Amino acid sequence: MADTQTLTIDGVDYRLEELSEGARQQVANLRAVDEEIERLQRSLAIAQTARSAYARELGDALPKKH
Repeated sequence: MADTQTLTIDGVDYRLEELSEGARQQVANLRAVDEEIERLQRSLAIAQTARSAYARELGDALPKKH
């Protein structure tokens, strides 16, 4: 017997197979957007880490003032 996929929205469980085609398309859209948000968050974390490293390197490269 195949697993029935469900999703929960506002505390209500819905079986995907029972949703309209339009609702299933919106679920697919939400999943795609969530994946893109996760990808962008990973990219942002990488950029922030690089920025911190560049700032540290700049601090080390600047002449020391006493």
